[in-house]
Amino acid sequence: MTTEVRVPTLGESVTEATVATWFKKPGDTVAQDEMLCELETDKVTVEVPAPAAGVLADIVANEGDTVGVDALLANISADGAGVAPAPAAAATPAAAPAASGASTDVMVPTLGESVTEATVSVWFKKVGDTVAQDEMLCELETDKVSVEVPSPAAGVLAEITATEGSTVEASAKLGVISGSGAAVAAAPATAPAAVAAPAAAGKDIANAPSAEKAMAEAGLSAANVTGTGRDGRIMKDDVARAMASAAATPAAAPAPAAPRAPVAASDAAREERVKMTRLRQTIAKRLKDSQNTAAMLTTYNEVDMGEVMALRSQYKDQFEKKHGVRLGFMSFFTKACCHALKEVPEVNAEIDGTDIVYKNYVNMGVAAGTPTGLVVPVIRDADAMSFAEIEKAISAKGKLARDGKLSMADMQGGTFTLSNGGVYGSLMSSPILNPPQSGILGMHKIQDRPMAINGEVVIRPMMYLALSYDHRIVDGKGAVTFLVRVKEALEDPRRLLMDL
Repeated sequence: MTTEVRVPTLGESVTEATVATWFKKPGDTVAQDEMLCELETDKVTVEVPAPAAGVLADIVANEGDTVGVDALLANISADGAGVAPAPAAAATPAAAPAASGASTDVMVPTLGESVTEATVSVWFKKVGDTVAQDEMLCELETDKVSVEVPSPAAGVLAEITATEGSTVEASAKLGVISGSGAAVAAAPATAPAAVAAPAAAGKDIANAPSAEKAMAEAGLSAANVTGTGRDGRIMKDDVARAMASAAATPAAAPAPAAPRAPVAASDAAREERVKMTRLRQTIAKRLKDSQNTAAMLTTYNEVDMGEVMALRSQYKDQFEKKHGVRLGFMSFFTKACCHALKEVPEVNAEIDGTDIVYKNYVNMGVAAGTPTGLVVPVIRDADAMSFAEIEKAISAKGKLARDGKLSMADMQGGTFTLSNGGVYGSLMSSPILNPPQSGILGMHKIQDRPMAINGEVVIRPMMYLALSYDHRIVDGKGAVTFLVRVKEALEDPRRLLMDL
Protein backbone atom coordinates (compact mmCIF):
# COMPACT_ATOMS: atom_id res chain seq x y z
CA MET A 1 0.00 0.00 0.00
CA THR A 2 1.36 3.42 -1.01
CA THR A 3 0.43 6.82 0.47
CA GLU A 4 1.00 9.99 -1.53
CA VAL A 5 2.67 13.02 0.01
CA ARG A 6 1.18 16.17 -1.50
CA VAL A 7 1.66 19.93 -1.16
CA PRO A 8 -0.67 21.23 1.59
CA THR A 9 -2.79 24.36 1.37
CA LEU A 10 -0.31 27.25 1.36
CA GLY A 11 -2.59 30.10 2.33
CA GLU A 12 -4.75 32.70 0.71
CA SER A 13 -3.45 33.91 -2.69
CA VAL A 14 -0.41 31.57 -2.52
CA THR A 15 -0.44 29.12 -5.44
CA GLU A 16 3.09 27.70 -5.53
CA ALA A 17 6.13 27.00 -3.42
CA THR A 18 9.76 25.95 -3.73
CA VAL A 19 11.02 22.71 -2.19
CA ALA A 20 13.71 24.04 0.16
CA THR A 21 14.87 20.97 2.11
CA TRP A 22 14.24 17.25 2.28
CA PHE A 23 14.85 15.90 5.78
CA LYS A 24 14.50 12.29 4.63
CA LYS A 25 15.84 10.30 1.69
CA PRO A 26 14.34 7.31 -0.18
CA GLY A 27 14.57 4.22 1.97
CA ASP A 28 14.29 6.07 5.29
CA THR A 29 11.70 4.87 7.78
CA VAL A 30 9.27 7.63 8.74
CA ALA A 31 6.69 7.93 11.50
CA GLN A 32 3.28 9.48 10.97
CA ASP A 33 3.45 13.30 11.31
CA GLU A 34 7.29 13.23 11.18
CA MET A 35 8.61 16.15 9.12
CA LEU A 36 9.56 15.10 5.60
CA CYS A 37 10.43 18.34 3.84
CA GLU A 38 10.24 22.09 4.01
CA LEU A 39 8.55 24.29 1.39
CA GLU A 40 9.18 27.97 0.97
CA THR A 41 6.60 30.42 -0.38
CA ASP A 42 6.80 34.18 -0.90
CA LYS A 43 5.42 34.68 2.60
CA VAL A 44 6.10 31.73 4.88
CA THR A 45 8.02 28.49 5.30
CA VAL A 46 5.82 25.37 5.46
CA GLU A 47 6.87 22.02 6.91
CA VAL A 48 5.25 18.94 5.34
CA PRO A 49 4.59 16.03 7.75
CA ALA A 50 4.29 12.39 6.76
CA PRO A 51 0.60 11.51 6.26
CA ALA A 52 1.31 7.91 7.34
CA ALA A 53 4.02 5.71 8.83
CA GLY A 54 6.18 3.60 6.53
CA VAL A 55 9.21 3.91 4.27
CA LEU A 56 9.88 6.85 1.95
CA ALA A 57 9.66 5.05 -1.40
CA ASP A 58 10.61 7.89 -3.73
CA ILE A 59 10.91 11.67 -3.99
CA VAL A 60 9.05 13.21 -6.92
CA ALA A 61 9.85 16.90 -6.31
CA ASN A 62 13.52 17.55 -5.56
CA GLU A 63 15.08 20.44 -3.65
CA GLY A 64 14.83 23.62 -5.71
CA ASP A 65 11.77 22.46 -7.67
CA THR A 66 8.73 24.74 -7.84
CA VAL A 67 5.45 22.97 -7.05
CA GLY A 68 1.79 23.97 -7.03
CA VAL A 69 -0.87 23.34 -4.41
CA ASP A 70 -1.73 19.62 -4.09
CA ALA A 71 1.23 18.62 -6.29
CA LEU A 72 2.78 15.21 -5.64
CA LEU A 73 5.97 15.45 -3.55
CA ALA A 74 6.74 11.83 -2.73
CA ASN A 75 5.32 8.39 -2.00
CA ILE A 76 5.39 6.45 1.27
CA SER A 77 5.26 2.66 1.18
CA ALA A 78 3.63 0.96 4.13
CA ASP A 79 5.86 -2.14 3.91
CA GLY A 80 8.88 -0.75 2.07
CA ALA A 81 8.20 -2.82 -1.07
CA GLY A 82 9.68 -1.40 -4.26
CA VAL A 83 12.12 0.86 -2.45
CA ALA A 84 15.53 0.53 -4.06
CA PRO A 85 17.67 2.14 -1.32
CA ALA A 86 15.85 0.31 1.48
CA PRO A 87 18.44 -2.49 2.00
CA ALA A 88 21.22 0.05 2.59
CA ALA A 89 19.09 1.90 5.09
CA ALA A 90 18.15 -1.32 6.85
CA ALA A 91 21.82 -2.09 7.41
CA THR A 92 22.30 0.97 9.59
CA PRO A 93 22.31 0.54 13.38
CA ALA A 94 19.42 2.99 13.75
CA ALA A 95 17.12 0.80 11.66
CA ALA A 96 17.80 -2.44 13.54
CA PRO A 97 15.72 -1.77 16.68
CA ALA A 98 12.79 -0.55 14.58
CA ALA A 99 12.85 -3.72 12.51
CA SER A 100 12.77 -5.89 15.60
CA GLY A 101 9.65 -4.17 16.92
CA ALA A 102 11.14 -4.23 20.44
CA SER A 103 11.78 -0.50 20.79
CA THR A 104 9.70 2.67 21.08
CA ASP A 105 10.87 6.12 20.08
CA VAL A 106 10.49 8.98 22.58
CA MET A 107 9.33 12.00 20.59
CA VAL A 108 8.93 15.69 21.41
CA PRO A 109 5.26 16.21 22.37
CA THR A 110 3.05 18.96 20.96
CA LEU A 111 4.54 22.21 22.22
CA GLY A 112 1.64 24.56 21.52
CA GLU A 113 0.65 27.14 18.96
CA SER A 114 3.55 29.09 17.40
CA VAL A 115 6.17 27.10 19.37
CA THR A 116 8.48 25.24 17.01
CA GLU A 117 11.43 24.25 19.19
CA ALA A 118 12.49 23.59 22.75
CA THR A 119 15.64 23.05 24.81
CA VAL A 120 16.24 19.80 26.71
CA SER A 121 16.74 21.15 30.23
CA VAL A 122 17.14 17.95 32.25
CA TRP A 123 17.01 14.16 31.87
CA PHE A 124 15.55 12.39 34.91
CA LYS A 125 16.78 9.01 33.63
CA LYS A 126 20.06 7.80 32.15
CA VAL A 127 20.79 5.15 29.54
CA GLY A 128 20.21 1.70 31.03
CA ASP A 129 17.59 2.80 33.57
CA THR A 130 14.35 0.85 33.77
CA VAL A 131 11.28 3.05 33.22
CA ALA A 132 7.56 2.52 33.69
CA GLN A 133 4.98 3.71 31.19
CA ASP A 134 4.12 7.41 31.74
CA GLU A 135 7.12 7.84 34.08
CA MET A 136 8.79 11.22 33.51
CA LEU A 137 11.90 10.90 31.34
CA CYS A 138 12.99 14.47 30.74
CA GLU A 139 11.89 18.09 30.83
CA LEU A 140 11.86 20.47 27.87
CA GLU A 141 11.93 24.23 28.15
CA THR A 142 10.23 26.41 25.51
CA ASP A 143 10.02 30.17 25.21
CA LYS A 144 6.97 30.16 27.45
CA VAL A 145 6.49 26.96 29.43
CA SER A 146 8.26 23.85 30.68
CA VAL A 147 7.03 20.52 29.26
CA GLU A 148 7.58 17.16 30.94
CA VAL A 149 7.99 14.17 28.61
CA PRO A 150 6.55 10.88 29.90
CA SER A 151 7.73 7.46 28.76
CA PRO A 152 5.47 6.15 25.96
CA ALA A 153 6.07 2.55 27.09
CA ALA A 154 7.59 0.45 29.85
CA GLY A 155 11.10 -0.90 29.34
CA VAL A 156 14.71 0.27 29.47
CA LEU A 157 16.04 3.62 28.26
CA ALA A 158 18.28 2.31 25.50
CA GLU A 159 19.43 5.59 23.96
CA ILE A 160 19.34 9.36 24.51
CA THR A 161 19.49 11.15 21.16
CA ALA A 162 18.95 14.68 22.47
CA THR A 163 21.26 15.52 25.36
CA GLU A 164 20.76 18.20 28.01
CA GLY A 165 21.18 21.68 26.57
CA SER A 166 20.43 20.65 22.98
CA THR A 167 17.70 22.38 20.98
CA VAL A 168 15.06 20.13 19.41
CA GLU A 169 12.26 20.86 17.00
CA ALA A 170 8.64 19.80 17.25
CA SER A 171 8.23 16.04 16.64
CA ALA A 172 11.99 15.43 16.98
CA LYS A 173 13.29 12.19 18.48
CA LEU A 174 14.56 12.41 22.08
CA GLY A 175 15.45 8.82 22.88
CA VAL A 176 14.59 5.14 22.53
CA ILE A 177 12.85 2.79 24.96
CA SER A 178 13.78 -0.88 24.53
CA GLY A 179 11.23 -3.45 25.61
CA SER A 180 13.89 -5.97 26.59
CA GLY A 181 16.95 -3.80 27.13
CA ALA A 182 18.89 -5.78 24.52
CA ALA A 183 19.80 -2.66 22.55
CA VAL A 184 21.24 -0.80 25.53
CA ALA A 185 24.78 -2.04 25.03
CA ALA A 186 24.90 -0.59 21.54
CA ALA A 187 23.85 2.88 22.70
CA PRO A 188 27.34 4.26 23.50
CA ALA A 189 28.62 3.21 20.07
CA THR A 190 25.81 4.97 18.22
CA ALA A 191 25.90 8.14 20.32
CA PRO A 192 29.03 9.68 18.75
CA ALA A 193 27.61 9.14 15.27
CA ALA A 194 24.42 10.91 16.29
CA VAL A 195 26.41 13.86 17.55
CA ALA A 196 28.67 14.02 14.53
CA ALA A 197 25.87 13.88 11.97
CA PRO A 198 24.49 17.39 12.55
CA ALA A 199 27.99 18.83 12.54
CA ALA A 200 28.77 17.24 9.21
CA ALA A 201 25.46 18.36 7.79
CA GLY A 202 26.07 21.93 8.88
CA LYS A 203 29.35 22.21 6.95
CA ASP A 204 27.86 22.01 3.51
CA ILE A 205 24.17 22.85 3.64
CA ALA A 206 22.36 24.30 0.65
CA ASN A 207 20.49 27.55 1.24
CA ALA A 208 16.92 28.00 0.05
CA PRO A 209 16.82 28.71 -3.72
CA SER A 210 14.80 31.90 -3.25
CA ALA A 211 17.36 33.08 -0.68
CA GLU A 212 20.23 32.49 -3.13
CA LYS A 213 18.36 34.51 -5.74
CA ALA A 214 17.62 37.34 -3.27
CA MET A 215 21.28 37.48 -2.15
CA ALA A 216 22.47 37.61 -5.77
CA GLU A 217 20.08 40.46 -6.56
CA ALA A 218 21.07 42.39 -3.42
CA GLY A 219 24.80 41.72 -3.81
CA LEU A 220 24.98 40.10 -0.38
CA SER A 221 27.40 37.37 0.65
CA ALA A 222 26.12 34.37 2.59
CA ALA A 223 28.70 35.23 5.25
CA ASN A 224 26.76 38.42 5.98
CA VAL A 225 23.42 36.67 6.47
CA THR A 226 22.40 34.70 9.56
CA GLY A 227 20.37 31.64 8.62
CA THR A 228 17.39 30.67 10.78
CA GLY A 229 16.36 27.60 8.80
CA ARG A 230 17.14 24.03 9.75
CA ASP A 231 20.89 23.46 10.29
CA GLY A 232 21.56 27.17 9.69
CA ARG A 233 20.05 27.19 6.19
CA ILE A 234 19.54 30.74 4.90
CA MET A 235 15.89 31.50 4.07
CA LYS A 236 14.40 34.36 2.07
CA ASP A 237 13.27 36.16 5.25
CA ASP A 238 16.86 36.05 6.55
CA VAL A 239 18.06 37.92 3.47
CA ALA A 240 15.33 40.54 3.93
CA ARG A 241 16.39 41.03 7.57
CA ALA A 242 20.05 41.36 6.56
CA MET A 243 19.15 43.97 3.95
CA ALA A 244 17.07 45.91 6.49
CA SER A 245 19.95 45.76 8.99
CA ALA A 246 22.40 47.06 6.40
CA ALA A 247 20.09 49.97 5.65
CA ALA A 248 19.67 50.87 9.33
CA THR A 249 20.93 54.19 10.65
CA PRO A 250 24.57 54.41 11.84
CA ALA A 251 23.32 55.08 15.37
CA ALA A 252 21.76 51.64 15.54
CA ALA A 253 24.86 49.82 14.28
CA PRO A 254 27.03 49.93 17.43
CA ALA A 255 24.28 48.38 19.61
CA PRO A 256 25.12 44.69 19.06
CA ALA A 257 28.85 45.26 19.48
CA ALA A 258 28.92 46.31 23.14
CA PRO A 259 31.68 44.15 24.64
CA ARG A 260 31.75 43.12 28.26
CA ALA A 261 33.95 45.37 30.36
CA PRO A 262 37.31 43.86 31.33
CA VAL A 263 37.26 42.03 34.65
CA ALA A 264 40.25 41.58 36.92
CA ALA A 265 41.46 37.99 37.24
CA SER A 266 40.80 38.02 40.99
CA ASP A 267 37.19 39.06 40.39
CA ALA A 268 36.66 36.64 37.50
CA ALA A 269 37.52 33.73 39.79
CA ARG A 270 34.62 34.71 42.06
CA GLU A 271 32.05 35.07 39.27
CA GLU A 272 29.57 32.49 38.06
CA ARG A 273 28.35 32.47 34.46
CA VAL A 274 24.94 30.84 33.90
CA LYS A 275 23.21 30.61 30.54
CA MET A 276 19.86 32.40 30.45
CA THR A 277 16.90 30.06 30.25
CA ARG A 278 14.73 30.26 27.15
CA LEU A 279 11.92 31.70 29.29
CA ARG A 280 14.19 34.45 30.63
CA GLN A 281 15.46 35.23 27.11
CA THR A 282 11.87 35.51 25.88
CA ILE A 283 10.88 37.75 28.80
CA ALA A 284 13.82 40.05 28.04
CA LYS A 285 13.03 40.17 24.33
CA ARG A 286 9.29 40.76 24.74
CA LEU A 287 9.73 43.52 27.31
CA LYS A 288 12.27 45.32 25.15
CA ASP A 289 10.12 44.86 22.04
CA SER A 290 7.21 46.35 23.99
CA GLN A 291 9.23 49.47 24.77
CA ASN A 292 10.44 49.78 21.19
CA THR A 293 6.99 49.32 19.64
CA ALA A 294 4.40 51.01 21.85
CA ALA A 295 4.25 54.70 22.73
CA MET A 296 4.18 53.79 26.40
CA LEU A 297 3.08 56.24 29.06
CA THR A 298 2.11 55.75 32.71
CA THR A 299 -0.45 57.68 34.74
CA TYR A 300 -0.83 57.37 38.53
CA ASN A 301 -3.50 57.69 41.18
CA GLU A 302 -4.07 56.47 44.71
CA VAL A 303 -6.95 54.57 46.24
CA ASP A 304 -8.24 54.31 49.81
CA MET A 305 -8.54 50.56 50.40
CA GLY A 306 -10.49 50.94 53.67
CA GLU A 307 -13.90 49.97 52.28
CA VAL A 308 -12.60 46.91 50.44
CA MET A 309 -10.66 45.77 53.51
CA ALA A 310 -13.72 46.21 55.75
CA LEU A 311 -15.99 44.32 53.32
CA ARG A 312 -13.43 41.54 52.97
CA SER A 313 -12.98 41.27 56.73
CA GLN A 314 -16.75 41.11 57.29
CA TYR A 315 -17.51 38.39 54.74
CA LYS A 316 -14.28 36.42 54.21
CA ASP A 317 -15.21 33.54 56.57
CA GLN A 318 -18.70 33.11 55.08
CA PHE A 319 -17.27 33.45 51.56
CA GLU A 320 -14.67 30.73 52.14
CA LYS A 321 -17.18 28.44 53.81
CA LYS A 322 -19.64 28.68 50.92
CA HIS A 323 -17.29 28.81 47.94
CA GLY A 324 -14.27 26.88 49.20
CA VAL A 325 -11.82 29.64 48.29
CA ARG A 326 -10.45 32.67 50.12
CA LEU A 327 -11.73 36.15 49.30
CA GLY A 328 -8.70 38.17 48.18
CA PHE A 329 -8.13 41.62 46.74
CA MET A 330 -7.61 40.42 43.16
CA SER A 331 -11.32 39.74 42.56
CA PHE A 332 -12.15 43.33 43.57
CA PHE A 333 -9.52 44.73 41.22
CA THR A 334 -10.60 42.42 38.40
CA LYS A 335 -14.23 43.49 38.79
CA ALA A 336 -13.26 47.18 39.02
CA CYS A 337 -11.14 46.95 35.85
CA CYS A 338 -13.85 45.10 33.90
CA HIS A 339 -16.28 47.83 34.94
CA ALA A 340 -13.88 50.60 33.83
CA LEU A 341 -13.00 48.88 30.53
CA LYS A 342 -16.65 49.07 29.46
CA GLU A 343 -16.50 52.86 29.73
CA VAL A 344 -13.03 53.19 28.17
CA PRO A 345 -12.91 50.37 25.58
CA GLU A 346 -9.71 51.58 23.91
CA VAL A 347 -7.73 50.38 26.94
CA ASN A 348 -9.04 46.90 26.14
CA ALA A 349 -8.13 47.15 22.43
CA GLU A 350 -5.05 46.45 20.33
CA ILE A 351 -3.46 47.72 17.13
CA ASP A 352 -3.37 45.40 14.11
CA GLY A 353 -1.57 47.17 11.28
CA THR A 354 -3.64 50.27 10.58
CA ASP A 355 -6.71 48.88 12.37
CA ILE A 356 -7.81 49.10 15.99
CA VAL A 357 -9.39 45.87 17.27
CA TYR A 358 -11.86 46.50 20.09
CA LYS A 359 -12.53 43.51 22.34
CA ASN A 360 -16.13 43.12 23.51
CA TYR A 361 -14.95 40.79 26.25
CA VAL A 362 -12.26 40.84 28.94
CA ASN A 363 -9.63 38.12 29.15
CA MET A 364 -7.76 39.25 32.24
CA GLY A 365 -4.04 38.47 32.41
CA VAL A 366 -2.74 38.14 35.98
CA ALA A 367 1.04 38.51 36.15
CA ALA A 368 2.63 35.97 38.50
CA GLY A 369 6.23 35.60 39.61
CA THR A 370 7.59 32.04 39.59
CA PRO A 371 11.02 30.56 40.38
CA THR A 372 11.75 30.47 36.63
CA GLY A 373 10.46 33.93 35.74
CA LEU A 374 7.39 36.07 35.15
CA VAL A 375 4.36 34.43 33.53
CA VAL A 376 0.91 35.85 32.77
CA PRO A 377 -1.90 33.27 32.95
CA VAL A 378 -5.19 34.47 31.49
CA ILE A 379 -8.64 34.39 33.12
CA ARG A 380 -11.02 34.16 30.15
CA ASP A 381 -14.30 36.12 30.09
CA ALA A 382 -13.53 37.62 33.48
CA ASP A 383 -16.21 40.26 32.87
CA ALA A 384 -18.89 37.53 33.03
CA MET A 385 -17.58 35.94 36.26
CA SER A 386 -18.70 36.31 39.86
CA PHE A 387 -16.30 37.14 42.69
CA ALA A 388 -16.12 33.45 43.63
CA GLU A 389 -15.46 32.32 40.04
CA ILE A 390 -12.67 34.87 39.68
CA GLU A 391 -11.02 33.84 42.96
CA LYS A 392 -11.22 30.14 42.02
CA ALA A 393 -9.75 30.79 38.56
CA ILE A 394 -6.90 32.91 39.94
CA SER A 395 -6.12 30.31 42.62
CA ALA A 396 -6.06 27.46 40.07
CA LYS A 397 -3.89 29.36 37.57
CA GLY A 398 -1.56 30.49 40.35
CA LYS A 399 -0.96 26.91 41.46
CA LEU A 400 -0.24 25.82 37.87
CA ALA A 401 2.21 28.73 37.53
CA ARG A 402 4.09 27.85 40.74
CA ASP A 403 4.30 24.18 39.70
CA GLY A 404 5.45 25.04 36.18
CA LYS A 405 2.38 23.31 34.72
CA LEU A 406 0.88 26.19 32.72
CA SER A 407 0.04 25.28 29.14
CA MET A 408 0.30 27.57 26.12
CA ALA A 409 -3.50 27.92 26.10
CA ASP A 410 -3.38 29.18 29.70
CA MET A 411 -1.29 32.21 28.65
CA GLN A 412 -2.82 33.18 25.31
CA GLY A 413 -5.54 35.63 24.38
CA GLY A 414 -5.24 38.19 27.18
CA THR A 415 -6.75 41.64 26.53
CA PHE A 416 -5.66 43.49 29.71
CA THR A 417 -3.23 42.68 32.53
CA LEU A 418 -3.06 43.12 36.31
CA SER A 419 0.36 43.18 37.96
CA ASN A 420 0.53 43.09 41.76
CA GLY A 421 3.97 44.23 42.88
CA GLY A 422 2.54 44.92 46.33
CA VAL A 423 2.96 41.29 47.37
CA TYR A 424 6.73 41.90 47.24
CA GLY A 425 6.51 45.23 49.08
CA SER A 426 6.66 47.58 46.07
CA LEU A 427 5.28 51.04 46.89
CA MET A 428 5.24 52.37 43.32
CA SER A 429 6.34 51.24 39.86
CA SER A 430 5.70 51.77 36.14
CA PRO A 431 4.61 48.41 34.67
CA ILE A 432 5.58 47.51 31.09
CA LEU A 433 2.86 46.61 28.60
CA ASN A 434 2.28 42.98 27.70
CA PRO A 435 2.05 43.22 23.87
CA PRO A 436 -0.17 43.41 21.92
CA GLN A 437 -2.28 44.69 24.83
CA SER A 438 -2.75 48.44 25.27
CA GLY A 439 -3.09 48.60 29.03
CA ILE A 440 -1.70 47.15 32.27
CA LEU A 441 -2.62 48.12 35.82
CA GLY A 442 0.08 48.04 38.48
CA MET A 443 -1.07 47.38 42.05
CA HIS A 444 1.17 48.14 45.01
CA LYS A 445 1.63 47.82 48.75
CA ILE A 446 -1.19 48.99 51.03
CA GLN A 447 0.37 51.42 53.47
CA ASP A 448 -1.11 53.57 56.21
CA ARG A 449 -0.64 57.26 55.37
CA PRO A 450 -1.96 60.53 56.83
CA MET A 451 -4.72 61.88 54.55
CA ALA A 452 -6.69 65.14 54.72
CA ILE A 453 -10.39 64.20 54.78
CA ASN A 454 -13.11 66.81 55.45
CA GLY A 455 -10.57 69.19 56.91
CA GLU A 456 -9.08 66.61 59.26
CA VAL A 457 -5.90 64.54 59.06
CA VAL A 458 -6.70 60.84 59.43
CA ILE A 459 -4.70 57.67 58.90
CA ARG A 460 -5.99 55.63 55.93
CA PRO A 461 -4.78 52.41 54.20
CA MET A 462 -3.68 53.77 50.83
CA MET A 463 -2.41 52.12 47.65
CA TYR A 464 -0.77 53.74 44.64
CA LEU A 465 -2.14 52.62 41.28
CA ALA A 466 -0.22 52.88 38.00
CA LEU A 467 -1.78 52.46 34.57
CA SER A 468 0.69 52.03 31.71
CA TYR A 469 -0.97 52.43 28.32
CA ASP A 470 -0.22 52.65 24.62
CA HIS A 471 -0.56 56.33 23.77
CA ARG A 472 -0.99 55.44 20.09
CA ILE A 473 -4.63 54.50 20.70
CA VAL A 474 -5.31 55.58 24.31
CA ASP A 475 -5.41 59.32 24.93
CA GLY A 476 -4.57 60.89 28.27
CA LYS A 477 -8.24 61.61 28.97
CA GLY A 478 -9.19 57.95 28.47
CA ALA A 479 -6.32 56.69 30.63
CA VAL A 480 -7.11 59.07 33.51
CA THR A 481 -10.84 58.30 33.25
CA PHE A 482 -10.13 54.57 33.44
CA LEU A 483 -7.98 54.95 36.54
CA VAL A 484 -10.55 57.23 38.23
CA ARG A 485 -13.31 54.67 37.58
CA VAL A 486 -11.18 51.92 39.14
CA LYS A 487 -10.51 54.17 42.15
CA GLU A 488 -14.23 54.98 42.56
CA ALA A 489 -15.24 51.31 42.37
CA LEU A 490 -12.69 50.27 44.99
CA GLU A 491 -13.45 53.11 47.38
CA ASP A 492 -17.17 52.31 47.16
CA PRO A 493 -17.52 48.59 46.20
CA ARG A 494 -21.33 48.91 46.19
CA ARG A 495 -20.97 50.66 42.82
CA LEU A 496 -19.88 47.32 41.32
CA LEU A 497 -23.12 45.66 42.46
CA MET A 498 -25.22 48.46 40.98
CA ASP A 499 -23.14 48.78 37.80
CA LEU A 500 -22.44 52.49 38.46
